[in-house]
Amino acid sequence: MAISSSRTTTFTPQRKTTSMCQHQPPCPSADSSDREAAHPVAHHPEQGWSLLCNGVLLFEDTGELLPDGQVIAPHRPQAVASVA
Repeated sequence: MAISSSRTTTFTPQRKTTSMCQHQPPCPSADSSDREAAHPVAHHPEQGWSLLCNGVLLFEDTGELLPDGQVIAPHRPQAVASVA
């Protein structure tokens, strides 16, 4: 007699978005437009990234990974033509 199992497991990641910021006044939150102004708490230039106190991973190509998993594409400013 074969026993069949119809169990399914659903995995739902749960992330707390706690701020590591202890600065006064507090740094911008991860969902604000000026989030890149937060202070770095870990900096690894040899790997090309920094962790900001608002939980944002900032990459040297200006891309970002937000604490909720959202990816922000690199947004380097366009080169300005030199004026002669």
